Amino acid sequence: MGMEAATNNHPHHHQVFDVSMDVVPQNVSKCFDDDGRIKRTGTLWTASAHITTAVIGSGVLSLAWAIAQLGWIAGPAVMLLFSFVSYYTSSLLTECYRTGDPVSGKRNYTYMEAVRSILGGFKEKACGLIQYMNLFGIAIGYTIAASISMMAIKRSNCFHQSGGKNPCHISSNPYMIMFGITEILFSQIPDFDQIWWLSIVAAIMSFTYSAIGLSLGIAKVLATRTFRGSLTGISIGTVTQTQKMWRSFQALGDIAFAYSFSVVLIEIQDTIRSPPAESKTMKKATKISIAVTTAFYMLCGCMGYAAFGDFAPGNLLTGFGFYNPFWILDIANAAIIVHLVGAYQVFCQPIFAFVEKWAGEKWAENYFITKELKFPLIPGCGTYKLNLFRLVWRTGFVVLTTVISMLLPFFNDVVGILGALGFWPLTVYFPVEMYIEQKKIEKWSTRWVCLQMLSAACLVISVVAGAGSIAGVMLDLKVYRPFKTSY
Repeated sequence: MGMEAATNNHPHHHQVFDVSMDVVPQNVSKCFDDDGRIKRTGTLWTASAHITTAVIGSGVLSLAWAIAQLGWIAGPAVMLLFSFVSYYTSSLLTECYRTGDPVSGKRNYTYMEAVRSILGGFKEKACGLIQYMNLFGIAIGYTIAASISMMAIKRSNCFHQSGGKNPCHISSNPYMIMFGITEILFSQIPDFDQIWWLSIVAAIMSFTYSAIGLSLGIAKVLATRTFRGSLTGISIGTVTQTQKMWRSFQALGDIAFAYSFSVVLIEIQDTIRSPPAESKTMKKATKISIAVTTAFYMLCGCMGYAAFGDFAPGNLLTGFGFYNPFWILDIANAAIIVHLVGAYQVFCQPIFAFVEKWAGEKWAENYFITKELKFPLIPGCGTYKLNLFRLVWRTGFVVLTTVISMLLPFFNDVVGILGALGFWPLTVYFPVEMYIEQKKIEKWSTRWVCLQMLSAACLVISVVAGAGSIAGVMLDLKVYRPFKTSY
């Protein structure tokens, strides 16, 4: 109690007190946190929902294909390896939310801020460039995935109406435009704190479609009474030796993409209330989310491979073709679309916030950038603050991602490139370097050497996965005409 009083009377609340891990220096007001911002309200469960939304993205749909390239031994082993590495490096990263003391150190609100305050200038710029390129790429990947699911619904209905006589080739462009328009509306939600409900809906949807994909895989295995697939993956003959190699590399990228969420981890951690220390809650949330998603990934990937063997499709749900009852697939694809609408926002909010903050600091006097117009919402729901710059810039961003998606509609290869691009720097290199710096781990000590070896091994994986995916895009481009290709 005496310690609490001492803290309350002291105006400099950032001073470090020798307090136990679970006691946070109290601010005078009950409504504000120690950094003067309104009290954060996030809990273990909202953080887990955000992570699950970010992790179980459309990546789950390419896992059966990835396991088909690697086989029954390497496929599940690689998946477990990625889940372990993701969990380990994420728990290192949670320690970097506060610089110095884990309870009262300075908060870092974004991944970039953490890199700046712990590692310094040049690395911050490199991290920012990679992080925002990766988020931008994810927005494109999600637009492509959503349009594929919309087309799957349209095609399955068309196929049933024509009794299987019409091949139902359709263009993906109108569907990408529909998705883009929806995202323009949702992107006007001002910031990360206010999309928690969208994350929870999206997390429920991701379980829905993954469960349907899993059930259909099991049903197909039971119907054919055969457990397809081989120990070493797709056989030479079905593909050439070179294709087998490139596809195996690409499969690594696809699995890496399925686990990529470190890119928004600090932003999610910044929504958590304290005490206890945010890093404690975040570690638990990470553990829960990664355990749940790994179990899910294993089931979906393995059952998909068991059902289709060498011919596992790039996108599990569109690969079930036109099975009856076809409405189950329609529900699964609708769930994917709803999930992607939410996931797009979870990944794009950091870009929106970064650009708006930068513009606000650079042109602080500009009426267009800083002025907020207030509109009353339904009585009793407060007001909506419309900022013109936010309206124009976010709309422009969504339009740009939609146009690029229409130019490059190759789901699998784009997923592989994104996984490879973001995996090593964002999931491994920066968390390891920041942790070494924070904890003052001595150079050449056993711990330091082990962390550097982990980082080097992951760099090799990233490079080969990137090479495999780029080779895949090159093959796709040979037969592709922009804006014209239909499915």
